[in-house]
Amino acid sequence: MVFTGCNDVNAATRFPWTFSLCWFVAMRIATLATILAAGGQAAEAAENTWLECKGQNGPGEGKHVVLISGDEEYRSEEALAQLGKILATQHGFDCTVLFAIDPKSGIIDPNNRRNIPGLAALDRADLMIIFTRRRDLPDEQMEVIDRYLKAGKPVLGIRTATHAFIPGPESKWAHYSDAYEGTLNEWHGGFGRVVLGEHWVAHHGRHRHESTRGRIAPGAAKHPILRGIGDGQIWGPTDVYAVRLPLPGDSQSLVLGQCVTRKGKYDENDTLYGMRPDDGPSVAGPKNDPMMPIAWTRTYQIPGGKPGRAFTSTIGASVDLLNDATRRLLVNAVYWCVGLEETIPQAGASVHLVGKFNPTKYGSDPDPSYWLKRKLTVDELRRN
Repeated sequence: MVFTGCNDVNAATRFPWTFSLCWFVAMRIATLATILAAGGQAAEAAENTWLECKGQNGPGEGKHVVLISGDEEYRSEEALAQLGKILATQHGFDCTVLFAIDPKSGIIDPNNRRNIPGLAALDRADLMIIFTRRRDLPDEQMEVIDRYLKAGKPVLGIRTATHAFIPGPESKWAHYSDAYEGTLNEWHGGFGRVVLGEHWVAHHGRHRHESTRGRIAPGAAKHPILRGIGDGQIWGPTDVYAVRLPLPGDSQSLVLGQCVTRKGKYDENDTLYGMRPDDGPSVAGPKNDPMMPIAWTRTYQIPGGKPGRAFTSTIGASVDLLNDATRRLLVNAVYWCVGLEETIPQAGASVHLVGKFNPTKYGSDPDPSYWLKRKLTVDELRRN
């Protein structure tokens, strides 16, 4: 018997079963093509909107870390892309780095406070690292974060994570907002206070003029997060944040922030604004008496959820990561957060920079179209 094709009307009349078979096969092929196309589109979307760093050998093998960037000032997209690469290549963690994305152009745009694609990865994460600033995310994205926190999974917050969210007062997530003081008393202080231990208070050091030197807090020298980190080795050109003392609950201060005066002149065009690691002396007066904690651990528990570990560092802008000890603080903290602190070497975790790392100076650009002009893509961060 010769099959004349499904477009042959006469064949369809003479051999109806043949036509039905051809139609069935054609539909299955079309469905498969649709599925493959959708899969390809999904893969392309993932490649364009978030960064996947496959873990190599190391104690973190089998653990999945989701790093969430999204701030307009401290270049969290640069910092977390580099941190994710370090964790993957030197420590074995599978890392997914997320970004604030402009949905129209697909570029990274931290001025868009309403969109961080890929947050569903938190459902399979062992650790959430968050470095966002006053995001107002849609319900479906906030629901994933809320679900993660209710499970009591560990959280590592960096700098502006103390004021990570600012939903409107009518939002169902209003209680996550920075310094929330609404009717839900257990949520007073919002995400920053309830989860990390503090929300935004103020700049304690002089912004862009007084850098931060990390001093080991009394009684903290033997904490595993501080392995390989000496007193005064942590340094960054970002200023110390103010916190209210004492920190709540079982918070343990690990590093105190010494406000440091500059030696050189202020330079608007310099990546570090003219500040350098050998700056000094310490700023005289109440700014350093007492010193503010810049890194601490605590146990958090959101209402209706399980308890979990949290670590907070108010130092960690992309330019801060030029300092080895600052990177080591964060990498050691990842180990602690996921319960692998016993595997941290006495000399501290390896923190070699991966690829080209030329961080942008921090600062909120006065031009609201800066990011649209910059056209920073995930692929650019992937390549560098």
